[in-house]
Amino acid sequence: MKICALIAEYNPFHLGHLKHIEYIKNTLGAEKVIVIMSGNFTQRGEIAVLDKFTRARHAILAGADAVIELPTVFATANAEIFASGAVKILNSLNVVDGLCFGVESGDKDAYVSLAKAMNDESKEFRHALKERLEQGVSLAKAKFEAVKALNGEVFDQSLINSPNNILGLEYTKALLKLNSDILIYPMLRSGDHNDKTLKKGETSATSIREVLKTGKIKRLKKNVPPFVFKDLKEYPFIFETLSLAKIITSTTEEIAEITDCTEGLENRIKAFVKDNRTLEELVNKVSTKRYTKTRVQRILTANLIGIKSNLVKDCLSEKLYAKILAVNSESKDIIPLLCDNSSIPVLTRKSDATTLKKTALKCFEKDVLANDLYNLITNQKTNEHQMLII
Repeated sequence: MKICALIAEYNPFHLGHLKHIEYIKNTLGAEKVIVIMSGNFTQRGEIAVLDKFTRARHAILAGADAVIELPTVFATANAEIFASGAVKILNSLNVVDGLCFGVESGDKDAYVSLAKAMNDESKEFRHALKERLEQGVSLAKAKFEAVKALNGEVFDQSLINSPNNILGLEYTKALLKLNSDILIYPMLRSGDHNDKTLKKGETSATSIREVLKTGKIKRLKKNVPPFVFKDLKEYPFIFETLSLAKIITSTTEEIAEITDCTEGLENRIKAFVKDNRTLEELVNKVSTKRYTKTRVQRILTANLIGIKSNLVKDCLSEKLYAKILAVNSESKDIIPLLCDNSSIPVLTRKSDATTLKKTALKCFEKDVLANDLYNLITNQKTNEHQMLII
């Protein structure tokens, strides 16, 4: 395999991530590794523990050849949009042979089989899906149950029982919808993605962030590579006030335009923000079995950045760009390779962004705004247009 890609947040980069890159290079035999990485805000609706350029540098030091930013409109969205946006960019590069993702269970055939069934757009499927959604179950589970009801086949339910598996399934669905030549390579990972307990050696990013919240950074010395450890800092940053202020100053109509803010959820958010003046309190009050905490957090963050559902839909359907955050100094030949083959603009400097128009420009402007907000919150001064050569 010449070029294999992976999609990540690296929030922060840890030993499990290092193992992933090494697997791609040593086991799959990829000559080059391209990472599609979230920017300064993540899929959980949280601010990243380190800025995107620092995290991109960590990926390069760990063995990646290039890191491309996943646009903010996708990085802060639900699993389906997150995956579809990332795969859309990867496919547009026209040089990627495979996509490797970490999962808790399932093999290639299992993911492809279920993804094909879930991509069913028939009237019967939509009806079965609607029935199950009305019962208050998650979208992933509703689709799985609808597929089972219509196909009468035995599918592996574990594929929708963990965030990593769900993302892997969504990556596969997106590739199939695009009729892409990119092959999938699920890699079985160890440990629980959401486990808050710090383990010796390889542990979850969630557990690392929990320790960062306490300020006891020294405890993490054996959980991350040395080049990551020296950059770690206490987390979370103080962005609660900005997020809450934006909710207070937004109208219910404006909040309703955010992706995933449906069924009057905007009214619930506005009603509770008056008496709950911390982000955690607000999220806890608004969330229910149907409206998960992560979903609420995503809505609040998207509202802060001003990411409306119509913009997300346009970004999913139109050509965008590939913004390179960092490249390995020994792999700089990957830049002309991408520029020559990509069907979307490849951004490596400020002047490249001036060629963007319409939806692509609006999408990029959200990346710039997210970077400006991150700099304000963290008292940093990163240049949105830079590309690091490591």
